[in-house]
Amino acid sequence: MSDRRVSRDFTVAVFVIHQDHVILHPHAKLGIWLPPGGHIEPHELPDEAAVREVFEETGVQIELMGERGLDVDYPGQPVQLVRPEGIQLESIAADHDHIDLIYFARPAGSPDQFPALVDGMEWVGRAELPLAALTAEVRDWCDKALAAAGRW
Repeated sequence: MSDRRVSRDFTVAVFVIHQDHVILHPHAKLGIWLPPGGHIEPHELPDEAAVREVFEETGVQIELMGERGLDVDYPGQPVQLVRPEGIQLESIAADHDHIDLIYFARPAGSPDQFPALVDGMEWVGRAELPLAALTAEVRDWCDKALAAAGRW
């Protein structure tokens, strides 16, 4: 364990899947393709942040995919949130980290109602992933999300 002082923020990253495609965008500062995502605001639940970030960045309303600890919310009892597909620690700077909750999602509604994506966002097909400027980590998450889509 290090004794360096590090600030940490909780963030979300959402791999939105539809018909063997995933929504990605080229990150201006990093020069790599990433899924939509961002910081969890102090007043938000992680589920809410995931839905909000995807809508703000893509214009697409989503439904988070995944399990909840229990299948029902009992009145007056703890609310069951969607269990992230993964949680990872990402070093953003020498003194700052992100604790990134990774979610899988699909667009809500029928495909004919999906809006056009916001500028810079693209539906990237499975066959195009090897050609995209992705890190090995993002490529693995894309593959995992696309494989999981079959169980929805």
